[in-house]
Amino acid sequence: MKFVIIGYDSPQGEAKRKIHRAAHLANLEPLDRQGRIVLAGPLTDTTGSLLVLEFETQEEAENFAHHDPYTVYGVFERVEIHPFLQVFPKSPS
Repeated sequence: MKFVIIGYDSPQGEAKRKIHRAAHLANLEPLDRQGRIVLAGPLTDTTGSLLVLEFETQEEAENFAHHDPYTVYGVFERVEIHPFLQVFPKSPS
């Protein structure tokens, strides 16, 4: 199941992002190898980041988001996690 994770930057988010980026990317690497990242990246208006990731359960998505280095070290001041139904692009049959 796909989940949208939106991380909203804290006031110190930009400075902290530079410090913790390598750890954040390392946390995503296993999901990338498993093909579970639909898309991920920062919002260009400096609001935060958007990730669409695949997990078995809401609990697994929440656990991932709340233990990501960007959350743990205060890059994100809050995180939203929502189940997501992809319509486009259509998945191959």
